[in-house]
Amino acid sequence: MNIHSNTSNPPAAGDARAAADLAEVLEVAAKAGHILLENGAEISRVEDIMSRISSCFGVDSGNFFVLSNGIFTTGQAKKVSKSGGQSSTYANVEFIPIRGIQLSKVVAVNRLSYDVVNGKLGLAQARERLESISKAPPKPAWEQILGSGIGAAGFCAVFGGGWTDCGVALAVGLLLYAFVLLVSNRYLSKIVGGICNALVATLLCILAWRMHLGVSLANIIIGAIMPLIPGVPFVNGVRDLANSDYLAGFTRLTDAMLGFFCIAVGVSLVFVVDGSLHGGMLNLSMSVHPSTASLLIQAFAAFTGTAAFALLFGIDREHYVPAGVIGAIGWVIYLILVRNCGATPTLATLVAATLVCILSRIAAIPFRIPAQGFLLCGIFPLVPGAGIFWFTYYLTDARFDLSMQSGWLASKIAIAIVLGIILAMELPQRLFSHSHKTH
Repeated sequence: MNIHSNTSNPPAAGDARAAADLAEVLEVAAKAGHILLENGAEISRVEDIMSRISSCFGVDSGNFFVLSNGIFTTGQAKKVSKSGGQSSTYANVEFIPIRGIQLSKVVAVNRLSYDVVNGKLGLAQARERLESISKAPPKPAWEQILGSGIGAAGFCAVFGGGWTDCGVALAVGLLLYAFVLLVSNRYLSKIVGGICNALVATLLCILAWRMHLGVSLANIIIGAIMPLIPGVPFVNGVRDLANSDYLAGFTRLTDAMLGFFCIAVGVSLVFVVDGSLHGGMLNLSMSVHPSTASLLIQAFAAFTGTAAFALLFGIDREHYVPAGVIGAIGWVIYLILVRNCGATPTLATLVAATLVCILSRIAAIPFRIPAQGFLLCGIFPLVPGAGIFWFTYYLTDARFDLSMQSGWLASKIAIAIVLGIILAMELPQRLFSHSHKTH
């Protein structure tokens, strides 16, 4: 919704030109903000880039109010001293639904803003480039499906699965994302789709296990549902809270909690139906297969899973490897602290999450992308996917004491991730670079 208002006195030719320039500049800034917000950028980045673009084109009066799913843009061209009013004002309100994530577009708009600052782009060129960025297609479907399968296999190993378990998780991950792209994203609402995605993944895992494919059903399911974990709204919500954007932060965290709830409902429904058909709940237990337990294999699994999720989040291909390395380092540090130093999972997660965030800020400088791109992927090995599964399983099996224990541990790990990110983000940027251009 655009609103242009004038006072009763018609503006002079110069004022009309200023009004046109005002509208054009703020429309370009709003377009940049729209692309950023719908593709997973944090609120502070959206506001900063919109203000940067408008200021570089001489419009310092633009005011931007950004929510998690909307942008309010206002500005005025010139005060009229005689009438006491305004010669021209601009207002724009956009609703931006929370959709899929394509972080390559966030990177592209971020770079565009600095090209504008450095005088490399005029207003018309910036508008054309934004249109091109907006229309850029997502990763091909086959590539997203492959990323889901590889990510599921990698995280199956991370959480204790053996090689055969990883093979099953790979197959389920492929089929799951085919369902997501062909059915869930096209025809189902977000809540129903989220429940159905988890239901399909769990059902496929149980069917494969009953056909004697794989050993640890629990680890297969945990790996298979990892592509469904709402890590992006969770991390962005934390960053928004750290930047004092409380409304947006709580909105995104609520969206993340809704995603976790949908996964829990989908998994639980399958266990209930399977139990009614086979005379009781499946008896599952936590296990770590020795074939994938070594530190080297765990590092490789975390690297593979993180790099695959970088693909799912739409990061440019040249950033897959550094994202994977950051995820692997964070996970190895966590394992060393737990296995060799006697640290609790909560403390180890806090240290590892802080390190992942710091490494993301460091890597953002030479690769010229926002640190958020590496952080969203690198934090995934630490996300309590296993805790969410065990909480759901024990709750469905009416073992409420074990359910509460698993849920409480998952909550503490989530809080540790939050604190780790906040601590690392509080470090001054000068420790990483003398420039703010990439962070």
